[in-house]
Amino acid sequence: MAGATPQLIKELRELSGAGMLDCKNALNECDGNIDNAIKFLRESGLSKAAKKSGNVAAEGLITILVNENNTKATMTEINSQTDFVAKNDQFIGLTQEITAHVQTEGVTETAQLLETTINGTNFSEYLNGKIAIIGENIVARKMVTIASDNGVVNGYVHLGKVGVLLAATCAPEAKEKTIDILKKVAMHAASMKPTVISYEELSADFIESENKAIIADIEKENEELYRLKKPLKNIPEYVSRVQLTDAAIDAAKEKMKAELIAEGKPEKIIDNILVGKIARWIEDNTQLDKTHALLSQTYVMDDKLTVEEAIKAVDASIEVVEYIRFELGDGIEKKEEDFAAEVAAQMAK
Repeated sequence: MAGATPQLIKELRELSGAGMLDCKNALNECDGNIDNAIKFLRESGLSKAAKKSGNVAAEGLITILVNENNTKATMTEINSQTDFVAKNDQFIGLTQEITAHVQTEGVTETAQLLETTINGTNFSEYLNGKIAIIGENIVARKMVTIASDNGVVNGYVHLGKVGVLLAATCAPEAKEKTIDILKKVAMHAASMKPTVISYEELSADFIESENKAIIADIEKENEELYRLKKPLKNIPEYVSRVQLTDAAIDAAKEKMKAELIAEGKPEKIIDNILVGKIARWIEDNTQLDKTHALLSQTYVMDDKLTVEEAIKAVDASIEVVEYIRFELGDGIEKKEEDFAAEVAAQMAK
């Protein structure tokens, strides 16, 4: 009878990703038959997978798949228990396969995904088989697909930890340029963490709350600057462009004009001075937008432009219409591990 020869063990490990001892045992049980050994590994591992399903999976990978003509893009967050497994080629291949499956099936939630069929197998069973072989709990936690019929989509993943998808409409002749700028803006968003596309999406309650908080923070900071005899920061009246009505801007202009006249500035140059002063006033009074609104942020690749200005410089027809950002493990409560206690527990077994 054939058994677990070194060559067969090597072949089974490459095919299954299972450990050497598991491969040896499986081949011995199956008289050296590779196909039966793979089946044995999967079936014998299902009970282990069930035990692992309660383990916290907070590591893993964000994966993006963009189709050939940049009209559809899918992003998933597939979690593992350790960063070590997340860097494993088999796990990387698994995340890519799941992402492609999500795009094909059009599912948007884990519960839907678990009911699908992949490679002729129920997805839940398929995933349990992977858990059994890889040896850690694996969770397909988040997934999203965006599409554009009259524009393009693109995305960016940073080291598997942060992913961004963007969709934009544009003139037909601007599609290639739009694909390129969307990739760059996705890189910007991965770093700068905007929460919305435009300041117009910020809620009134959020703006009001943050208005008070930002002013309080600057006042507190000014106390320290005053103590150190350093220049104080301007305290804004507002924090978002949403608040800057025509009446608010006109009132600011009148106040500035009165101050300039009181300083003795010649009437003929006041209007020119006001242009710069009102631009600075708007800058000071839109701090919330620069933190949360993608288009209002200073573009990381050219700090003389906002993201909106950088996009319009490429082509005036481009309009960003969808933005989604995933950050690995966001919202998962990670268990604090006591490594010494874990080792002691293992030694006691």
